[in-house]
Amino acid sequence: MLMQTLPLPPMPETVDAAADDAALAQRAASADMRAFELLYRRHHRRVHGVIVRLVGQAGARAEDLTQEAFVRAWQALPSFRFESAVSTWLHRMAVNTALMELRARRSRPWQQDDDALEYAGTPDTAGQAMLGRDLEQAVATLPPRARAVLILHDVEGWKHEEIAVELGMAVGSSKAQLHRARGLLRERMGVMT
Repeated sequence: MLMQTLPLPPMPETVDAAADDAALAQRAASADMRAFELLYRRHHRRVHGVIVRLVGQAGARAEDLTQEAFVRAWQALPSFRFESAVSTWLHRMAVNTALMELRARRSRPWQQDDDALEYAGTPDTAGQAMLGRDLEQAVATLPPRARAVLILHDVEGWKHEEIAVELGMAVGSSKAQLHRARGLLRERMGVMT
């Protein structure tokens, strides 16, 4: 299910984006589709980015998961209590959607993910010399659990206890996966540079 994008005027820049987001979320919670679309446009890149980093693939599947995160947000919006910023809440929706995808993959290990294989095998001809792109590619090649722990801990700032609960593992396993991910990343970046 893809969100229909309507031509809308650009949002004026405001000093308090969080307040604007809260106002839009309140309107969207009352079934105002235009307000929700404005939230979508504002936060699509960030939600998509966290999904790609956690799931390790770009393309159609990442876009589907992004849409899924926003559908879940639309459904949950009436119960949103505004105890955190809307951007934080949407980010959490994205993380949860990505983690559910990783759990689903773990339960069906016999299936190959064509998007992931295509993404991992595509050479980056435009920016091969850029360290950021090389790092992104190296992270994408990590095993799913190690990648998830690395992203959640080092990028998103989660504690091992939170990661353990979310991924259904022991705290020690989270620490071991982080150590493993960092070691593999060092190896791969050494080979790439």
